[in-house]
Amino acid sequence: FAEAHPGSAVVLYKVAGQDATTQFFSLHRQEVLSKYTRLIIGRIASESPSLQPPAPGTLSRVPYAESLSALTKPNPFYTQSHLAFKLAVRTFIDTHFLPVADFYTNSGKYPERSVFEEMGRAELIACRLAPGPHLNGRKLLGGVKPEEYDYFHESIVHEEFARIGAYGFGEAVGSGMVIGLPPVMQFGPEWMKEKIVGEVLRGEKMICLAITEPGAGSDVAGITTEAVKSECGKFYIVNGTKKWITNSGFSDYFTTAVRTGKGYSVLLIERGEGVSTDQIKTSGSATSGTSYVTFENVKVPIENLIGKENQGFPVIMANFNHERWIMVVASCSSSREIVEECFKWATQRKVFGKALIEQPVIRFKLGQMIAELEAVQSWCDITTFQMNKLSYAEQTRLLGGQIALLKYQATRMAHLVSDNAVQIFGGRAITRTGMGKKIENFQRVHKHLAILGGAEEIMLDLGVRQAMKVYPKDARL
Repeated sequence: FAEAHPGSAVVLYKVAGQDATTQFFSLHRQEVLSKYTRLIIGRIASESPSLQPPAPGTLSRVPYAESLSALTKPNPFYTQSHLAFKLAVRTFIDTHFLPVADFYTNSGKYPERSVFEEMGRAELIACRLAPGPHLNGRKLLGGVKPEEYDYFHESIVHEEFARIGAYGFGEAVGSGMVIGLPPVMQFGPEWMKEKIVGEVLRGEKMICLAITEPGAGSDVAGITTEAVKSECGKFYIVNGTKKWITNSGFSDYFTTAVRTGKGYSVLLIERGEGVSTDQIKTSGSATSGTSYVTFENVKVPIENLIGKENQGFPVIMANFNHERWIMVVASCSSSREIVEECFKWATQRKVFGKALIEQPVIRFKLGQMIAELEAVQSWCDITTFQMNKLSYAEQTRLLGGQIALLKYQATRMAHLVSDNAVQIFGGRAITRTGMGKKIENFQRVHKHLAILGGAEEIMLDLGVRQAMKVYPKDARL
């Protein structure tokens, strides 16, 4: 073991026969103790462990590490039902996902289908979608009844998935489904709702949303992928390309925006002849399945039309508010984990004879991070409450601009959190393994949310344009 130790035998010899707790935790994460339990050869009879790895489903006691910490004080939003649900979801993720997240993220391998089937059995795929009839008859984690499931319950699922801390794997386990399935559920014909929705919610099949193209990102109206009806009138012949499509590398279905002559339409395209995907290496991980999708003379049955022909734009836009809200929730959750990491590191890292936390500049950076995070969290909670009270149509009309501005503020907050965290961790923050691995991962991928679902600049413009629609004509200085 001494020869295999990454710090060489010299480091071990310096602490041999002594309490090495301080030295160990200045160099290693606590998870190392769990990883190498097989090397334990004995215990000191007169001593008992002062540190125990948290059991699956345990909430953190570090200040500001949990969004539900507000349950210790009067709170108008969260109930014991939300707490029970959070504990159950965290237990599932701690048990099934955390042990393998780093492997998938570092190897770039796609998750096996069994991973999705396990999620399906726990009804976690269904719970990642908005509250609705698709939950009826399902046994939800934490004893939550389908009829009481609300947007705060859903936000907890997205929080816990973001908390995995390995962005590529978090994206891999169904992010494409979260935005690719709702158009089918809301606008698809009955056969599609019965067949496709069931397959995806059980984890048997995967689906993704294919809108963005090499020449059309936030400019959705600029898509060029074309669908032309065959001479027999039974098929659409689809030609075109899509880019940066999350989960497309291993998806069975593609909810695809196309041009159909006079307008835009949305088609459900099944993987098959003429459909190919080429992996795109993003700053995250190849395990997310982000790919370049090519449709070459693909025959799509006309029954696969989602919504009405040439009226696909409302179908494309209908889910954007929900998608952006999910990104806000995920941004807050992943930023909260980084705050927790910084708090832990600042208290155990010794510099110039004292802990980092004793340095005023470190407390200033932590204070900045916490203040920005909690401000965005509060706005997010209010927005989630409003979503609970409004119909889907009312959400589209009243919350579109608000959610766009909130998404901008969330991604700006994440940028500050990342920047401060890198300074607090120093060299460890730019190392993909070890003490600062979560900081390194976050500083490399947090900008994803500033681009996906609408770039920051587009969000600000949308927020103001939506406000202009209700600006009173008689308002004057």
